[in-house]
Amino acid sequence: MISLPLFHQVRGQRVVVVGDGDAADAKRRLVERAGGICCGEPEAHAARLAFVALEDARQAAAVATRLRTKGLLVNVTDRPELCDFTVPSVLDRDPVLVAVGTGGASAGLAKHLRLRLEALLPPSLGALATRLHTARTALREKFSDDADRRKALDAALGEGGALDPFREGAAKRVDDWLAGDLAASGSQVVEITLASDDPDDLTLRQARWLGAADTVLHGDDVVPDILARARADAVRGPLGGEPGNGLTVVLKRA
Repeated sequence: MISLPLFHQVRGQRVVVVGDGDAADAKRRLVERAGGICCGEPEAHAARLAFVALEDARQAAAVATRLRTKGLLVNVTDRPELCDFTVPSVLDRDPVLVAVGTGGASAGLAKHLRLRLEALLPPSLGALATRLHTARTALREKFSDDADRRKALDAALGEGGALDPFREGAAKRVDDWLAGDLAASGSQVVEITLASDDPDDLTLRQARWLGAADTVLHGDDVVPDILARARADAVRGPLGGEPGNGLTVVLKRA
């Protein structure tokens, strides 16, 4: 790796932002979104991080040098050679954060990778993370051995598991899973009414369901292009057939 990926806690702390214009405004919004307090170079003594967004290369380098000599880690917009750290493209499913970085090689590439991931990762990820956090005491009581607890979580959070994060409503199944009601929490049937034969007309939620399904029940009038969006190993069956274990998607034409 060319850099060490880290998540830096800045809530309630000062962060230096030097510059004007769109680039500097974007950095200020980022800092404030993370709970930080934006300040200027005169307050650098109270900060640990700094963003420099200046168009003049010499001026940007001079400011970066001054801030670095005061012990700050510095990011200089569009000048990776002057950066102590780079800013990734962030997918926010608070408290789950997915950061995509290229070490400053291509911010555009990082952005488009993040956009692809946006379509794959459900908004409910944050709720699942929060529920697992609040259930820590109950988890330790049920699985007192650390190794057993890790194995149980791995099985539940894995593909097709009771708490599969790609399955809608995973956060609501945590209590059932802890109670041992795996049959109730591990199976789900979802009906999708197709708007057309074009797979691009699937909503993001429908595409996630289809891509995560363990069983797909469909009529003969569902086109192969739609079925191709399902997992290759998903069990296929006729419309009206019996749902399988895990997530079953029922495809219907409008």
